[in-house]
Amino acid sequence: MAYPKTRLRRLRTTSAMRKLVCETRLNPADFMYPLFVCPGTDIKDPIGSMVDCFHFSAENAAKEAKEIAKLGIPAVILFGLPQKKDPSGSEAWAENSAVAESIKRIKDAVPEMIVATDVCLCAYTDHGHCGLIEGGRIENDKTCDVLAKMALAHARAGADMVAPSDMMDGRVGVIRKKLDSEQLTDTVIMAYSAKYASAYYGPFRDAAHSVPSEGDRKSYQMDPGNSKEAMREIRLDIEEGADIVMVKPALAYLDIIRMAQDSFELPVAAYNVSGEYMMLNAAADAGLIDRDQAMMETLLSFKRAGTDIIITYFAKAAAERLRQEISG
Repeated sequence: MAYPKTRLRRLRTTSAMRKLVCETRLNPADFMYPLFVCPGTDIKDPIGSMVDCFHFSAENAAKEAKEIAKLGIPAVILFGLPQKKDPSGSEAWAENSAVAESIKRIKDAVPEMIVATDVCLCAYTDHGHCGLIEGGRIENDKTCDVLAKMALAHARAGADMVAPSDMMDGRVGVIRKKLDSEQLTDTVIMAYSAKYASAYYGPFRDAAHSVPSEGDRKSYQMDPGNSKEAMREIRLDIEEGADIVMVKPALAYLDIIRMAQDSFELPVAAYNVSGEYMMLNAAADAGLIDRDQAMMETLLSFKRAGTDIIITYFAKAAAERLRQEISG
């Protein structure tokens, strides 16, 4: 039926009516909060390129996790910094790395918190690339073996989930085989399956001290113009043993999120990356948009597109806003 019998505005008349018929809702349980952890003690240093984000030593990461849990956010993902870098990124799989120590502290402080870890070499290598370099090129298969050692170290420390973000071919299968051979069969693999070579990573690379010393990452991260290739990447990761697949970045790749949700039966995560986060904050600081409203609208777009897990630096602020809406 058409107008005047059909009047869609009837369902928009009041706030209560809009809430009643809302199709897509956010919940703090949708969020995973990134934490940057570093060696040392009593450290909580602001990250200059990312507002309201910090480098935490292990004990302060645990304190932060307690606050995160109080907001109803069920999960964190850890990104680590080493004491020193070398060509092979050897601190990445050290038993006493900042990530390993933070896992233990967080699980002791908040046992119910899901602790995921980023598995990649870029923050640990002196050249800033995500893989081992030999003869001027990334050695795919040797890198996979090292990533498996890194994932194993994190799982042994108590990580619930490991998240390879390197985009090497076959790394999910190598990691799954390594974990299973050590009877760590319950460790979840959340694969950065469709990770694009994006301009939106700049602030993160400053935070993780992972800017490549030369070249770029286009030989392993995906071309932004490709969508069918993203589905191939996701399919291969699932075949190799991924439990959760991810699209990164999120905001410029909503179509990829929807394709993944429609094509596969696994949970789909999306990473609301640092450039997206700071772009919104910069616009708000300039008085061009309302920060909270734009934040919630953006996060809602990820959920509407089909995201099951939203990895975002906005998680704490959004969870607080949702709590206020409910109590109000």
